[in-house]
Amino acid sequence: MTVAILFGSFFLLLAIGVPIGIALGTASLLAIAWIPFLNFDLYALGLVSGIDSFTLIAVVLFTLAGSIMAQGGISRRLIAVAESFFGGAPGDLGTVTIMACLFFAAISGTGSATVAAIGLAMIPALTARGYDRAYSCAMVASAGSLGVMIPPSVVMIVYAVSAQVSVTALFLAGVIPGIAIALALIAYNAWTRRGAPAVRSTGPRRSRLAILNEAKAALLMPVVVLGGIYGGIVTPTESSAVAVVYALAVSVFVYRELPLRDVPKMMLESALLVSAVLVIIGASVAFGRIIALEQLPQALAAAVTDLTQNRYIVLIAAIVLLLIVGTFLETLAAIVILTPVLLPIVTVLGIDPVHFGIVMIVSLAIGFVTPPLGANLFMAAQVGGIPFDAIVRRIFPWIVTMIVALLLIAAWPALSLILPRLFLGYAG
Repeated sequence: MTVAILFGSFFLLLAIGVPIGIALGTASLLAIAWIPFLNFDLYALGLVSGIDSFTLIAVVLFTLAGSIMAQGGISRRLIAVAESFFGGAPGDLGTVTIMACLFFAAISGTGSATVAAIGLAMIPALTARGYDRAYSCAMVASAGSLGVMIPPSVVMIVYAVSAQVSVTALFLAGVIPGIAIALALIAYNAWTRRGAPAVRSTGPRRSRLAILNEAKAALLMPVVVLGGIYGGIVTPTESSAVAVVYALAVSVFVYRELPLRDVPKMMLESALLVSAVLVIIGASVAFGRIIALEQLPQALAAAVTDLTQNRYIVLIAAIVLLLIVGTFLETLAAIVILTPVLLPIVTVLGIDPVHFGIVMIVSLAIGFVTPPLGANLFMAAQVGGIPFDAIVRRIFPWIVTMIVALLLIAAWPALSLILPRLFLGYAG
């Protein structure tokens, strides 16, 4: 009965439009009120302990770093580098767009920031080259999902906290799968644009060396941030502070495109944006503790293993569930709610928690571009100036492309685990 009250009230509140964090908290309070030996101290303790985590500081700081990069000229220079090297490749400017999203993802950590920063520059350029505007918006929305697949990723940090695995191992594990998704998107765009001539920029031609020289400070950012993590100089949390300081120094003093007077406003906007996420995380701890108290993960694990011992069938079932959940539930909320439920099931069958984390993150990232939620779709529609339903009609081939790549990642754990094993001696 407790589980019915917990999930029934939660989904009812979501259905009537209550924000996710409030719905989680209210459902937890109703379940606590039903259980006679619990009191409301459990909720208060869960709310505090859920956000009292040093690792979560990185969520705030990477969000701020992404905002600074978008407005400080860093993203524009990354786009210039991408066009210089990939402008003549099959798929021409579409390939440039996806590679620019990949570059920006390696230093932003968020999907919405990637869509906004790259979309503002690339969607008008794509339409000027003859691309359909809705197709261009769908491409940017899909490639923007790389923001959470490529390290440093805010979603990876939240999963690492929820699953109690190494953030560094998870960052390394995301590199090859993220590149695989990017290559799949590039291949689909090239196939779609087959027969169309590759067109280079009509602006003043500059040598690659000159473009690289102008963008060297932007290109050094992932080296500084990720190199510090993998070199053992800073922790993943500390690297988020390095990212903010570096992005601020480059934007204000090197490129001089970000006035210092705008920084306090950006800090406030980032804090307000992340505060909603922290409410979700805090409320989900009490929610998760009630689930654990009712031994729901153990019961589900036993039920699944009674039905089948085939890890691939279980993994496909988990992917289907995550794809469905990703269509209506915000990704960070899905991570903190579903990780304690699904992780015990898959680990019983010998699936590595880091590998499953990558599968889970990629599955939910596809939710960024899946109606009806589709946060990246709304952002791309807004940036591209088109109705939401127009982009929805063009998004499904991109979704299918990412799902095919996801199934390859899920079936081949070495794609996720080779780098953690090589650089960290990870034994999973």
